[in-house]
Amino acid sequence: MSDKIEKMPLDNVRIVLVNTSHTGNIGSAARAMKTMGLSQLVLVDPVDEPDGKSSALAAGAGDVLANAKIVKTLEEAVADCGLVVGTSARSRTLSWPMLEPRECGEKLVSEVGKYSVALVFGRENNGLSNEELQQCHFHVCIPANPEYSSLNLAAAVQTLCYEIRMAYLTEQRNSKKSDIDSPNEYPLAEDLERFYSHLEQTLLKTNFIIPQHPGMVMTKLRRLFNRARPETQELNILRGILASIDKVNPNKD
Repeated sequence: MSDKIEKMPLDNVRIVLVNTSHTGNIGSAARAMKTMGLSQLVLVDPVDEPDGKSSALAAGAGDVLANAKIVKTLEEAVADCGLVVGTSARSRTLSWPMLEPRECGEKLVSEVGKYSVALVFGRENNGLSNEELQQCHFHVCIPANPEYSSLNLAAAVQTLCYEIRMAYLTEQRNSKKSDIDSPNEYPLAEDLERFYSHLEQTLLKTNFIIPQHPGMVMTKLRRLFNRARPETQELNILRGILASIDKVNPNKD
């Protein structure tokens, strides 16, 4: 199952930068993506294509930068995506479904197994146009300090890619937990009572319990097994152990 989880298509999370004006920001965004395990970068009509400054700021994420796809329009960038989320301040002219950053990460990860999904970032100076925002299913707003809410492009990419990463790790843990904690079959109360009766009879046969002075042995053993809550298969093993002991003492009551 772990192999299946590792192949969960984070590569299908597409980071789209629209009309970026500073090539260094493209490299910094690529670096932010790679630190969070994302690799698919699409540039929509950049003012300048990636250059040496982009490569320098990408640092170890040169592969993300080298594989970046350049297209003319946002429509082309997201044409094959089933979910598109655009970064935005609160809607300017029309109320649009808004996501918090954490919700954004969770939503993208929850749908990424079905199709490619995209997270779209706008221009450094004025973000996405209203027309571009209307090509997005949801908008996401980073709740920065209202007294100083200016985030540079790379910081915004880093923040939201982090939320995607956290949502991915949470889903990964839940998938593993689901395997470990898959529904167990527990014995019915009557099965447990038969076990306790069998246990008591066997302990009487072996003289572990003295009939005249039974004490609290069975009460304490009940508490032990109730606390352990054996599964059906485990209870069957215990019954098998008792049966093997009974064979050694077949005639002793």
